[in-house]
Amino acid sequence: MYQLGERVKFSLFGKSHSSYIGGILEGIPAGMTVNENLISEDMQLRKPSAGIGTPRSEDDKVEFVQGLYNGKTDGNPILFLIPNQNTDGSKYLKFIETPRPGHADLPALVKFNEHDIRGGGQFSGRLTAAIVAGGSIVKQFNSKFGITTSAFTRSIGSVKDTEERNIADAKISKKYPTRACDQTLNDAMTEEILNASKDMDSVGGVIECITTGLPIGFGGIWFEALDAEIAKAVFGIPACKGIEFGKGFELARMRGSQSNDPFYYNDGVKMKTNNMGGILGGMSDGAPMVFRTIFKPTPSIGKEQDTVNLTKSENAKLIIQGRHDPCIVPRAAIVVEAVTAMVIADQIQRGL
Repeated sequence: MYQLGERVKFSLFGKSHSSYIGGILEGIPAGMTVNENLISEDMQLRKPSAGIGTPRSEDDKVEFVQGLYNGKTDGNPILFLIPNQNTDGSKYLKFIETPRPGHADLPALVKFNEHDIRGGGQFSGRLTAAIVAGGSIVKQFNSKFGITTSAFTRSIGSVKDTEERNIADAKISKKYPTRACDQTLNDAMTEEILNASKDMDSVGGVIECITTGLPIGFGGIWFEALDAEIAKAVFGIPACKGIEFGKGFELARMRGSQSNDPFYYNDGVKMKTNNMGGILGGMSDGAPMVFRTIFKPTPSIGKEQDTVNLTKSENAKLIIQGRHDPCIVPRAAIVVEAVTAMVIADQIQRGL
């Protein structure tokens, strides 16, 4: 199992083509009502959309084994399973000899004896379904403290949303298949994905995540810093290759007089700008916590690629067949929300 958190701890298990994937969520107190409809809504946001997502279709029905009784937490670890139903792995077997560029195949085959290559095994984005289910429960826990987390697509390929966005915009993005904030951007991002797909290729993008309701001083410092722990969790999502808070790398081109967020009083201390993304010294400064994370283009593409034949110890060519997303960004937004919420809940229970 793969674990995140200390007091609110999430354990992930399963493989792409095993009978089940699932999770164990610990640290949620007894007596909390869990709205399973909200879980279903989040699970739906992770599913592929027609045309811009993989043809692999799963019901993603979350089966609770323990931890819930009559719709409420009973204080025990919450154990749930999600059946894998669509598990044709025949097209993956050749990757044992000819690993896919951009995938975990090569290091996994070298590191693990009898690595299950089907669907990428334990490295598959399929496992994010369990992360979303656990994260949905955690978001309901966080809401008791007035904390809300929502994400949206900031860019896909060359199509970029240049508007200033807030958490209301991020919530609106759930209406659109690409998780864009309006119809015009959704159409442009859809076209970008479809064009890549027509070329037997893929495209990546950027997700922005916003959290409101964090009080000033919330979060740890140094290696327990709120942004440090979120960065670790987000990097655990398959295909994530970068993260920045606030203005991020743009800060390198600013002077301090430009980058500092001036304080002022208005029903408490507020910030005139939010260049720091709501984080100072690893703690919340009371402004919305804002970060962006980069997801690479899906490495499984239909174009011929250079690889090696591990059995023959020679160079080889590879054409990948099967069911793959031409862009994973729209489906990853809800996963980013989930791990962010888990870190926040864990820090709540740790008293940071």
